[in-house]
Parts: sequence; C-alpha cells; structure tokens
Amino acid sequence: MIGLPVVYALAGLVFGAFAILSALDRTNSRRWGNAVFWGLVAASFLAGDRLGDLGNGVLVLGLALIAGLGGLGRGAPLTTSTEERRALATRFGGRLFIPALTLPVVVIFGVLVLKPLQIDGAPLLDPKQATLISLALAAVIATGVGLILLRQPLISPLQEGRRLMDTVGWAALLPQMLAALGAVFALAGVGETIGQLVTDWIPMDARLTAVAVYCLGMAGFTMIMGNAFAAFPVMTAGVALPILIGKFGGDPAVVASIGMLSGFCGTLMTPLAANFNLVPAALLELPDRYAVIKAQIPTALPLLLVNVGLMYVLAFH
Repeated sequence: MIGLPVVYALAGLVFGAFAILSALDRTNSRRWGNAVFWGLVAASFLAGDRLGDLGNGVLVLGLALIAGLGGLGRGAPLTTSTEERRALATRFGGRLFIPALTLPVVVIFGVLVLKPLQIDGAPLLDPKQATLISLALAAVIATGVGLILLRQPLISPLQEGRRLMDTVGWAALLPQMLAALGAVFALAGVGETIGQLVTDWIPMDARLTAVAVYCLGMAGFTMIMGNAFAAFPVMTAGVALPILIGKFGGDPAVVASIGMLSGFCGTLMTPLAANFNLVPAALLELPDRYAVIKAQIPTALPLLLVNVGLMYVLAFH
C-alpha cells in the first residue's frame, strides 16, 4: 500500500536537491547557510521518524537559528531569463496552462479511480491519505508534462524550485510549522483555557454574542497562527463545543463549516499565511510584499460579517 512515507520521501529528495544546488551556487554569498537550512528540512522529511522528539526539536532549533541570524541568501540559479520566458509565453500561448491543468485531473483520477483499487485484497493507496498521495503523483506527472512540452533540461524544475525557495526563504516553512503548533496547542489544552477566559470576560447569555465571539475568534486566531486548521481545534474546543453546540444546541456540521470559513477570512489578512499571501507577491516580484493582503482585506472583512449572520441563522433550529 502506498502511504504518506512515499510523499515524505519525495519531498525530502526535492529539498535535498535544493541543498546540494545551493552549496554549488557560488553566486550566493550565503550558500552554505542555504545548503544547511534546506538540508535540515530534507532530513526532517527523510528521517524524521528515526530522529525522535529530541532530534526533531534540535533540528527545528537549527532551522530557527539559521533563519533568525540571517543565514539565508539569494543565489542565481541556472534558469531562464525574463526575455526567454516571454518568448516561451509567446510561442506556446494557452498551452502553458497544460501542466497546471494536469494537477486537478490527476488528483481527481487518483481519488476516484486509484483510491478504490485493491491488489491482493489490500488497497493500492492509503484510503485516509489518498488525496495527498494523488496530489504528489500529480505534481510529478505535471512536472514531466512541462518538461516534454517546453523541452527544458531535466534539472530545470529543481533550479526553478530553488529559485522560488530562495525568494520566499524561511517563510516557505510557516504553514508546516504553524500547523504543528496548532496540534501542540490543542494537546496542551489551550482551547479550554481560551474558553474559560472568554466566558469570564464576555457574557455568553446571548446566542448572537457567542456566534460573533467564535467567528471573530477563528479569524483572529488564524491571523496569529497563520493557519485556519491550526486555529480550529483551539477555538472549537474552547467556544464552539461547550457554548454554541452544548449550551445553545447548534448543528455541529454548520457550526464547524462556517467556523472554518471564518478562519479563512483571517487567512486572507495575515502575512503568516505565507503560501497564500507572500509567495504570490514574491513570484510576481511585486514591490510591496504585502500587496496581496491589502487587496484581500476589503473582501475578508465583509465576508466575516456574512459568516456571523449565516451561522446565527442556519446553525440553530
């Protein structure tokens, strides 16, 4: 059965390649910092289970030390120039979107076709992780399609990937770090503590007040955590379960789904959601790295208020 270890191994090999290419890049004055940083990331994917809690903790401290001391630099990967990209865009036109469109097609195929398949009575893909495994497969196939279509060197995906990592820097790891932090908070009982603080300071006798506290709290905590999935267990355990569902009898499905949507409103407004808000600015080489956030705030705030109203109307019978 194909499980997550295959995906982790693939990610580890890619980051390992980034580390090697960084070490060989003499145009980067901090190439060894980049090499060690991405090498540690590769080690976490390839050998995280064997390192144990202490080893992984030391590894994370090493990553934080390199990033905090400004040990990362920006190299000059051997990739296409701006003029060459414009020429390719003119030549291929709409066909440039074929690799990108390959991703959803392969993911759908994996979930609908490969997931139910069994070999000798055992599933081909881990049913609990079929979507993520299909996404990894889609990334590999889309890369191959792009290489064939554009007739680029085999090393070009790794060089382009390293260019992106050099541009984004340590912020590329924020989603992974913050998601892990959310799990730690949940295990530490932070949700119960927040729920106690909220009920001590804000009267929860009115249903509308409880709904507003949960939705606004999901958005606010997501802005702090950078990830709605990290904020969800904390705010749901502290406010949604004991008050909205336990006290007011709210529909768990409606409360949870609209609560997540409220969290996503916070995602639109925080730089900690680096993969959504900082990476696009870096890819487009915008002069203002927060331009994406500034453009999204006028949508996020009204949508958050709409979520409060929807939960108040739909979650309670």
